[in-house]
Amino acid sequence: MKNPTYKTTLLELQIELVKAQKQILEQNRKLLVIIEGRDCAGKDSTIKRIVAHTSPRETRVTALGKPTDQERSSWYFQRYVAHLPAASEFVLFNRSWYNRAGVEKVMGFCTEDEYQEFMDTVNQFETMLVGSGILLFKYYLDIDKKTQHKRLAKRRNDPLKQWKRSPIDACAQNLWKEYSDARNLMLQNTSHSEAPWTIVDANDKKHARLQLLKHLLAQLEYPDKNRSLLSLDNKRIFDFDAANPSWSQLAP
Repeated sequence: MKNPTYKTTLLELQIELVKAQKQILEQNRKLLVIIEGRDCAGKDSTIKRIVAHTSPRETRVTALGKPTDQERSSWYFQRYVAHLPAASEFVLFNRSWYNRAGVEKVMGFCTEDEYQEFMDTVNQFETMLVGSGILLFKYYLDIDKKTQHKRLAKRRNDPLKQWKRSPIDACAQNLWKEYSDARNLMLQNTSHSEAPWTIVDANDKKHARLQLLKHLLAQLEYPDKNRSLLSLDNKRIFDFDAANPSWSQLAP
């Protein structure tokens, strides 16, 4: 995608999001968007474009770090509950409780019992959130191994991205299959009618940002909606079907 086309389309979609947020404010709605994906999938940059022109007072981005000892001894979802949206708020989770289904499981940061308890209860938890009036959308940014390798190398050499580096980076490629297996189990078991997963092909960051924004806007109702902007490329973004998963659509 040529940069002028990308910038023009992005701005048009950001204007649509401002209109959608105005409706959320007027109706006191609660919007929660979860962004998940492998290391270097583009979560940070995607969220940056989403919130670029939203209301700073009613928009929050939550990216929780390593839990404290006290948090580890609490109910797993407890520290996330404190960051859920109140009326009129738009909250984005840059990674979420699904850390337990991904990095924690693969890296051994949780026990098998803790992992299984999460998998057994997360759908009920999300059903409760939706029942309380929260609009919940879950996006998984999917990239292939070659793309991650290139982005990790670029991260190592970019002086402006040193804050993104972590010891876990070194494991991302070595444990690629383990992360794929964990991803597949997560999608298969936690994509449910109240909160399905939407998969975004994030090998091209520009297309991924636009497709995710289009999909989100298509789910929201607001006045003066420009539906002509919201056509989706089903090869780049699609709803995960837990009943009939097509694993070939995901990076192996």
